[in-house]
Amino acid sequence: MARTEVDRCPGVLSVHQAADGGLARVRLPGGRLTAEQLDVLRLAAAELGDGRLELTSRANIQLRGLSADGPQKLSDRLFSAGLLPSIAHERVRNILASPLSGLDEQSLYDVLPVATALDEALCSRSALTELPGRFLFALDDGRGDLTDLHADVVVRAVDGGALLSIGDAATQVDWPAVPGLMLAAAEAFLGLRDREWRIAELTDGPLRIFQQLNLQPTEAPPPPSARITAGRHGSGLVVTVPLGSLTQPQASVLTQTAPEIRITPWRSVVVPGKARGLEEVGLITTPDSVWEGVTACAGRPGCAKALADVRTDAALLLADPARGAGGGPGLARVLGASGRVHWSGCERRCGKPGGEFVDVLSVRDGYLVDGERL
Repeated sequence: MARTEVDRCPGVLSVHQAADGGLARVRLPGGRLTAEQLDVLRLAAAELGDGRLELTSRANIQLRGLSADGPQKLSDRLFSAGLLPSIAHERVRNILASPLSGLDEQSLYDVLPVATALDEALCSRSALTELPGRFLFALDDGRGDLTDLHADVVVRAVDGGALLSIGDAATQVDWPAVPGLMLAAAEAFLGLRDREWRIAELTDGPLRIFQQLNLQPTEAPPPPSARITAGRHGSGLVVTVPLGSLTQPQASVLTQTAPEIRITPWRSVVVPGKARGLEEVGLITTPDSVWEGVTACAGRPGCAKALADVRTDAALLLADPARGAGGGPGLARVLGASGRVHWSGCERRCGKPGGEFVDVLSVRDGYLVDGERL
């Protein structure tokens, strides 16, 4: 793919100007947040933005509605809270890790310390500031929960070690070598790219990068695929956040539940240990909720390109399915979906999940569900 446009992936310093004000994306390598850091973000959203914390499909957090002086004040707060360890690297710290890692029996290896080591090493290499903002690293603890997210460089726990995968090519490596090899792959990509943003866009990218690493790959074995639902998983509790948008009361309760929480790529939250008071503020702790797997873009009025207020429409329909009476098979797919459902305000489908999902698309005279009228 020949990219002609500039990479405008937002960050804290490169704020996107949306219809409702500035939009800042805060990178959270491994999705980890201490309770104190979450409270810093909560207060920043209340005092500088629209009050909400948006969870993203890469386990990051966005703040919306920032005023003209909001980004500077936000960056100062984040720096003090340890959420901005390198100004130069802030848009390239895109590191996913299995959010239940180390918490249940499905976890073959605790990858969160590796994510921390990878982030620290990334921030120490000045050349990697040139990575596109969409370049993605992933550390899978063996359960295969990150399979659908199509990261550029993936390491998955396997019996006896770690499997380094780039596209369809893979080779087994030792865990102590993982951070260095992942970053070497990123540096090799920078040396090979022209205008490409992702390794998948680079002709024969995986094989060429493995050659640069002096490694002999084989065809990657089919990875497992796990779907993480709300509820108790070992010593971790997965909490569904309706439409991935944390309110002030919800964020406040989460700061009191555990010393650390983990944001997931499915716009939910993992709370290690026990937690109380979550349901009272509208958070979901059981897997049978209508909100399970339902996501949406910003929609109106926050996005000028959106054709509808998709968040409000989704909430109204899920709260009262009778509103969609006469919707036919499209409505049945939305309400009966056992996987993921994404509501989009326009054909860009911002924030859509990885893998298969029910596609609810706003058009000028209503909605289409996988191409059929809602």
